[in-house]
Amino acid sequence: MFSMEKADKLIHRLEKCMAYPENAGGELYTGIDLGTAYMVLTVVDSMGNPVAGSYRFAQVVRDGVVVDFTGASRILRELKSEIEQKLGIELIKGAGAFPPDTGKSIVKSHFYVCEGAGFDVINMVDEPTAANNVLGIENGAVVDIGGGTTGIAIIQDGEVVYTADEPTGGTHFSLVIAGAKKISFEEAEDFKKHPKNQREVMLMVKPVIQKVASIIKKQIRDFNITSVYLAGGTCCLEGIEKVIENELEIPTFKPRDPLLVTPLGIALSCLGVKTVESRSVEAYY
Repeated sequence: MFSMEKADKLIHRLEKCMAYPENAGGELYTGIDLGTAYMVLTVVDSMGNPVAGSYRFAQVVRDGVVVDFTGASRILRELKSEIEQKLGIELIKGAGAFPPDTGKSIVKSHFYVCEGAGFDVINMVDEPTAANNVLGIENGAVVDIGGGTTGIAIIQDGEVVYTADEPTGGTHFSLVIAGAKKISFEEAEDFKKHPKNQREVMLMVKPVIQKVASIIKKQIRDFNITSVYLAGGTCCLEGIEKVIENELEIPTFKPRDPLLVTPLGIALSCLGVKTVESRSVEAYY
C-alpha cells in the first residue's frame, strides 16, 4: 500500500546521509542520475538503506542526450571520488537511468558514461520507473519532471505497463524567466531556486507548468488514472503540484525533495539484480 510518509522518511534519511555519510559495512550500490541540470549520485547498502549521496549542477545532458561525454565522465568521476573519500571505500557496482522511450543510442550513452567513470554497471532503468522504487505506487501515474523532459510511467497493480517521455522541463522554466527578467540563463537558474522568489517564479512559469500538465493528460488518457505522483528536480517549485492537479482534475502528490527521488530509486534498482559481472549495454534491449 502506498505511503507518502514512508517515501518521505527514506528521502529524509538520504538527505542526512548526504551531509553525514554512514556505512555499516557490506556491499554498496550507487545510483547515477545524469540529469539535464544536475548530476546526482546516491548510495545504498544491501538492505536498501541510504548511506551517502552528492550532486552537482552540470549542463552535460540535453533532453536526455549526453552532449558532453568528456565533461559528464569527469564530473561523475569527481563525485564518485568525493563519496569514496567520505566512506573510505571504493564504489564499484552501480546503475544508470535514461528517459523512457528515447532509443538505444541514448541508453548506450548513459551506460558508457557510468562505465567510463569506473562503475560496474549492473542495471539500467528508465527514470519514472526508478522513481517508483521509492514511491511504491500500486496504481497511478508517476511523473518525473526533469530539466529537459517530462517522463511518465503508468503503474497498474505495482507493475509498469506504459512509459513515455516528451520535451519540456525545468530548462524551459529558466528560459522563460531569463526572457521575462532580461537576465542570463545561469542567472535565471539561480533566481528560480531561491526560496524567496518562488511566488514570482510561479507567476512567470505557470503557462509552462500547464504545458507539462497537457503532456501528462495526453499520455494518461487511455488509462483510468485516479492519482498522479511527482518526482524530479523541477517539482521542487512550490505549488507546482497544485497547478498540475487543477489542470488534470486528478489528485496530485509530491514527496519531499523531489530531486532525490529518482536518483535514490536508481540505486535501489540494483537490489535483486543477480548478475555479478558487468553486463553489456546490449542486455537492456
